[in-house]
Amino acid sequence: MSAMKTHPSALPPHALQRRSLLAWPLVLALPAVAQTPVGSLAVIGKDNYLFAGWGNAATPDWAGIEATVARVADVRRRLAAKGILLVVPVLPDKMSIYADMLPEGVVHTPEMRTRYARTLEKMRAAGIPTFDDEAPLRALRSAGQPVYYRTDQHWAQPAADATAQATADLIRGLVPQLAGDPGTGLALGSLSNERRYGDLADRFLSPEQRKAVGRETFTVRRMVEADSLLGEVRAPVHVTGNSMVQPYFGFPQKLSNLLDRRVSVNWKPGDVGFWSVLMEYLESDSFRKQPPQVLVWQLFEPNFHLGPDARGLWDGAALISDADWNRRLQAALAV
Repeated sequence: MSAMKTHPSALPPHALQRRSLLAWPLVLALPAVAQTPVGSLAVIGKDNYLFAGWGNAATPDWAGIEATVARVADVRRRLAAKGILLVVPVLPDKMSIYADMLPEGVVHTPEMRTRYARTLEKMRAAGIPTFDDEAPLRALRSAGQPVYYRTDQHWAQPAADATAQATADLIRGLVPQLAGDPGTGLALGSLSNERRYGDLADRFLSPEQRKAVGRETFTVRRMVEADSLLGEVRAPVHVTGNSMVQPYFGFPQKLSNLLDRRVSVNWKPGDVGFWSVLMEYLESDSFRKQPPQVLVWQLFEPNFHLGPDARGLWDGAALISDADWNRRLQAALAV
């Protein structure tokens, strides 16, 4: 496969779902259990706020969380041996940010309220570069800015921008000299609005419920056409994750703009799982031929505890056994 396209003018030639920074249509991050009856997976809260009905038990799965931390730390060590820095933003759960909008009688338990902070503590103890993304997102909400869309699981533009800022700050602090040429970061386009149903309303509500909840306005940035004139520019930073980091929501563009460097990205819907998406990139020709200086692996609090072989929760084709994970990781990151 030829080098990854990091300009917004062409598709990469491989079937690997790797996106240059284009305003691609929204692809939903819905888990495989979405095949259960309509209406059973969307929790309708106050003021018609919708929440995903999975991934939020009364007690955190600490064994699963610790297993994920151990695997991520192993990836970090193997990447470091190849001279690649791993940065791992963990996005907080919508239920924790909008706990006051949960239905009457539905509350986060004290343990669930501390799940995010304790997960970060475990990551830092394992030497994984990360940051507290919950604090800036709570600050946004306190300032009247949207963090997650009302009828959707995905984050709004201010949250994507704030997380991109925190990611860029961490990268700058850890990498004194970023590779690539100054002036190759993406310019930020103008904001545009579209009014539609969010994914939770569209996929999981009955027609009557959907009508009652109503559409909402999604605000996204347009691409700057002039960026296509830069041609093929190598990206020293690569982002991998779920549909939160697809260009539609603006995270990779903002990160590119802040770092003043090209940023490449590969992503898949959330039912594919963050393990499979990372492995897809590590096994790609693009990674082998042009490995990044920094790899940003976006994770998500509600499914952080799930391993590569979480049957019934990841899409069947994306499942990876423990033995296969270790074998493929070792082969992909052999020094």
